Amino acid sequence: MDRILRGIMRYRVLDRATMVKQFQQVKDNPVPKAIFYTCMDSRMIPTRFTETCVGDMFVIRNAGNLIPHSRHFVDEMTSCEPAGLELSCIVNDIKHVIVCGHSDCKAMNLLYKLKSADESNLEQRRISPLKSWLCAHGKSSLNKFLDVKGDFNKPILFSAETPQRKFVAYIDPENQFCIEDKLSQVNTLQQLQNIASYGMLKKRLEKHDLHIHALWFDIYTGDIYYFSRRAKRFLIIDEASYEVILAEIRRYYS
Repeated sequence: MDRILRGIMRYRVLDRATMVKQFQQVKDNPVPKAIFYTCMDSRMIPTRFTETCVGDMFVIRNAGNLIPHSRHFVDEMTSCEPAGLELSCIVNDIKHVIVCGHSDCKAMNLLYKLKSADESNLEQRRISPLKSWLCAHGKSSLNKFLDVKGDFNKPILFSAETPQRKFVAYIDPENQFCIEDKLSQVNTLQQLQNIASYGMLKKRLEKHDLHIHALWFDIYTGDIYYFSRRAKRFLIIDEASYEVILAEIRRYYS
C-alpha cells in the first residue's frame, strides 16, 4: 500500500492534469474502438504496450485470458467476459475484439499440468478456484494442444467468425518457445472460436461487421506478435512486418 500511495501522489504531480483533460474530451461521447481481453498477470499492461489513451478501448483481464464458450451458460448464469462482449459489441457497436496471450503465463503453466488426472480431479477443483476455472474454460485449448501429440509441424484447425469460416495455425514453427508458451498461443487462438459462439454476435460476424484478432506478448523480449491468417502463424510486429500486417488488416478486417 505504501508503494501504491506513493504512486498516486506521483500521478497527482505528473499525470493528473493531462488525464483530466482526456476525461473531459471523452466525457459525453467516449468512442472506444476495441475490446481487449488479456491476462491478469501483473506484468501485462495493455494500455502501455499499445500506447492507447483514455476512452480508446475496453479492457477485460482474467487468469489465462479466457472467454468462456457460450455453452457454459444456462438461463442467467453468466460472467464478466460475455457481458463485456455485449457492452462493447452490442451497446457500443465496436468493430474489433482482441485477445492477447503472453509468455510464461502462470495460468497456462498450470493448465499444462492439468493434463494429469490427479491434478484436475473433482477434489482438486473443489479446493482450487483457479484449477476449477481452468478446467471449465481452458480444457478445450488443452485438448486441441494435446491432439497434435507434440508435433508442431502439424497444422491446427480453428473455427473463426462462423463455423464455416475456419483458419489453420502453425504454432511456433521456429521452435523458439517452451511447451507451455506453445499452449498459451493455442489457447489465445481458441478464444476466437469461443467468442464466435455467442448468438448475439452472429449477424455482425456473418456480415464482416465485427472482427476478432489474436495478439501474443513475449514478456522477456517485449515483442508483440499478431496472428496472421494469411501467414497461418503469429508474426512479430516490427519495422519489417508492420506494413504487411497492416495491409492484411485493412483488406480483411476493416
